[in-house]
Amino acid sequence: MRWPSITSAACATRRRVPARARRPAASRCTERRGMASRWRTCLVVIARDEAATIGRLLDSVRPFVDDALVLDTGSTDDTVRLAQAAGARVAHFPWIDDFSAARNAALDAAGADWHLVLDADEWLIGEGSGAALEALRATPPEFVGTIVLQDHFDGGTARSRLSRVLPGTVRYTGRIHEQPAHALPVRPLELQVAHDGYLPERLQVKQGRNEELLRAAIDEAPSNPYLWYQLGKDLSVYARFADAETAFATASDRLADMPLMPAWWPDLVARRLFGLKSLKRHADGMVFAETQLQLCAESPDFFFALGDLLLDWAADQPEQAEVLVPMIDDAWTRCLEIGERPDQPGAVAGRGSHLAAYNLELLRAAFPPSPR
Repeated sequence: MRWPSITSAACATRRRVPARARRPAASRCTERRGMASRWRTCLVVIARDEAATIGRLLDSVRPFVDDALVLDTGSTDDTVRLAQAAGARVAHFPWIDDFSAARNAALDAAGADWHLVLDADEWLIGEGSGAALEALRATPPEFVGTIVLQDHFDGGTARSRLSRVLPGTVRYTGRIHEQPAHALPVRPLELQVAHDGYLPERLQVKQGRNEELLRAAIDEAPSNPYLWYQLGKDLSVYARFADAETAFATASDRLADMPLMPAWWPDLVARRLFGLKSLKRHADGMVFAETQLQLCAESPDFFFALGDLLLDWAADQPEQAEVLVPMIDDAWTRCLEIGERPDQPGAVAGRGSHLAAYNLELLRAAFPPSPR
């Protein structure tokens, strides 16, 4: 199965893709096969210098969708040629430091009833994912679908659910870490996607790009805690823990008056504890953790990070081990009591199971627990 290969003319300065790169409006209508409606599906990707990964993405999705649109934002490598060789339509759009502008231009060019929005360093996995995509052809586009994203990083895998299956009318807002703007129901789909953009060799290429965009977005909306959280994440990925702590603390301050904490809060807390451990600010980390025991009571990542911080503290101050080791044991035991929580944003696989169990085994071998 191949998609029609069409290369659009380059867009000069406008944010929207030229009309000849967009699919005619008539193609958005459903087709009839017997009495069943058929809704068109399209993979939508923005890419720049992604020759190393664009083929993997397109090959993984190709059998299960009607079309694919790759919006190139200025590649100097073989991205465009490889995308066309894989059967994708290619449109061009100048990069203007705004992910939403590029995403929306790509969606305009795609023009399908359903859009699967993925990045070039992602790819479809899982036995049921193809069937879930094919099922969209018989499903009216009346909701936003979430996928399970598996982030591979140096030392583990994190899972999160993200809104990536969009009806044709939905568009994005936000310069960076853009979000689909809609008031539709949200439905989880059995779609699994892997991502390896956080591996060290890929991070090196992107270093500084997201920070620049995040700081520009913060200048426009300094009271937005989500942007400060994302800035802290980006800085911590590059081991800039002092700067990350400032960003995480600012996000915490911006959330102080909110009645409900966002779903990503436990992820911020776990990352902040890791940063404080790396800065050897163990006491500050413990004080902060004590304020989060209730809010993060069902987060294995929180208790795993807490145990890690306490272990580092005990290693630095062996005279405190008698006090700290039981607390470490309690923290990692709590991880196992909670179990895996892949529904929580940023949850690292294993922290509610084998990783915590392994740490406990080593801890108890080194410090056999006293009879209670």
